[in-house]
This record gives sequence, C-alpha cells and structure tokens, in this order.
Amino acid sequence: MGTSKKKLLKEVVKHIDIKAIDSTPIVDAMRDMSFTSRDTAAAADILNRMIRDKGCTIFLTLAGSTSAGGCMQVYVDMVKNNMVDAIVATGASIVDMDFFEALGFKHYKGSPYANDMELREQYIDRIYDTYIDEEELQVCDMTIGKIADSLEPRPYSSREFIWEMGRYLTKHSKKKDSLVQTCFEHNVPIFCPAFSDSSAGFGLVKHQWDHPKKHLSIDSVADFLELTQIKMAAGKSGLFMIGGGVPKNFVQDTVICAEVLGKEVPMHKYAVQITVADPRDGACSSSTLKEAASWGKVDTTYEQMVYAEATTVVPLIASYVYHKRDWEKRKRYNWAKIFSS
Repeated sequence: MGTSKKKLLKEVVKHIDIKAIDSTPIVDAMRDMSFTSRDTAAAADILNRMIRDKGCTIFLTLAGSTSAGGCMQVYVDMVKNNMVDAIVATGASIVDMDFFEALGFKHYKGSPYANDMELREQYIDRIYDTYIDEEELQVCDMTIGKIADSLEPRPYSSREFIWEMGRYLTKHSKKKDSLVQTCFEHNVPIFCPAFSDSSAGFGLVKHQWDHPKKHLSIDSVADFLELTQIKMAAGKSGLFMIGGGVPKNFVQDTVICAEVLGKEVPMHKYAVQITVADPRDGACSSSTLKEAASWGKVDTTYEQMVYAEATTVVPLIASYVYHKRDWEKRKRYNWAKIFSS
C-alpha cells in the first residue's frame, strides 16, 4: 500500500521574506568573486539602477515555477514597495500558483524521485520537488469559470480579466498577500499572453462550453497593443526577467510594435535575465540580451545574463535592492489607470 495523500501533502512550501533577510553584505562580497556570483551582484546593481533612474518604468517577467517554489512573496513585496510597474507572466505563475494560494490552498514539499503513477492515483501533481493537490487545482479552474460567468460576454485582454480576478479576491481571498490582489490594489497591470495555457484555460473552456452562443474570450492581440501602449507612454524602461519564453519575448517586442504603429520609442535601457537555458541552440528561452540588441529590442549598455536556477538568486537580488531603499524615493506609475474607462 502506498503513502497516504495526507502524508504526501504534509510539509508546506514557505515563501521567503526579503524584508526579514538583508542580503546586502553577501551581494557586496559576491561583487569581488567570480562566475555567477559576480554576475548576480551585477544584476542587483542594474536592478537598483533602474529604480534610481528617474522616469524609468520597470517590467517584471515571470516564466517557470519560482512562485510555487518559494518566491511568491518576493514578487508581492516588489510590487508593494514600488520596485515593479507592470508584469508579464505565464498563466501558470499567475493562476495555478498565485491565485491558487489566494483561494486558501498550498504548495507542498515533495521529491523529484517520487513514483509519479502513485502520485497520479492520489490526484497529486508534481513540479519537480513540489506537490499540488489536483482536486484543489480544479477548484481554482472552476473559480476562473465562475468569474467569467459573472462578466459581460465579450473579448477581454488577459490584463482585463486578471484585473477582475483581483477584484474577486478583494471579497473572497483567504490569503492576505497574493500577487493578483496586490497588483489590483496598487494599479500594476498583469499580462499573460498565453493565458489559456494554465488553470485558467480549463475554467474558460468550461465557461464557453456552458455558454456556446454568448461567452467571454481572451484577446492576446489586445494584450500586445495594451503592453505596447504602456511602453509608448513610458519611454524609458527596464526589464527584470525570471526565465524566458513568451513573457520575455512579448515585452521585448513592444519596441518593434511601437515602430510598426509609427511611434519611435527607445530600446529597453536596462535588462536582467535569470535563466538556466542554453543559447547554443538559438533559443535560450528567446535569445540572449546581446542578441536581442540586433533586433532593436534591448540596449546592451546595462544588461546582465545570470545563468542560475532562479530561486537561488532572485531572493538575494530582490533583498539587496529592498534594503538599499532607493524605492522609497521613486514615483509610482499606476499604469493600470491608463486603461480605466
């Protein structure tokens, strides 16, 4: 007989608190080391430079599973403390991980060596060494469907729909801090250009199945236009990118999209990417930052690739910038307000 579900879902993943841990001494020490340590310190310096640069809008991009892996509070604290002005993410980061926990559910410590067929029998999903209760995830799916059922049946950008998710959480959240609700409360827009590639997709499919003639849909072209509108209004900008993929490419492409619309905007002035992807196959989760310069997307004066698993360095970088406290003097941009009717 296998291990019971209750025993498998016993140890909760705890999200690190960058406010409680000051990484300044270790990052300063890493600046005089070599390899990834020095790269990490350089990335921290560039992020802090973005924060100190008057008039610079900061985009955070999220890909991968760092939110499930313990960095969820990091991103919340970055928004609360005015270190982020807009977010571009995978649907999983926003829905399966953040919105999921806002509904009162948890991620659990597991093992990458688990018997996956046994996990399937127990209705437990695995993200490397992290477990999720599939039955709880289906509650998350259906909550998305419930929100969709309550809205006017028309096309929405993912930003519009996630805004409604934030509004829903102001009344129904079971967790004090969630990224979706925090962004709603601080006028920080969230974009998920591949929104249906997540728990949201199941809920929205159910919504359209139940309402075949009049239903809500997600318009990814509207996402691209809205994000480009922010870039055009912002001018100067910086990117802090966790992983790569669609979120990274999507925000970089706003420079080119503005050009297509007849608006000349500067390349993203600052860029940091944290990834373990290899550039030798022409990918690196959507090009190295230096390669992106050839497309007219990223200026290479202040750019840093950090080849590391993100949960190991993101808390160090974010804590360093938090404890430098330059964000206290920074303007809050409230970019979500430009879409208010």
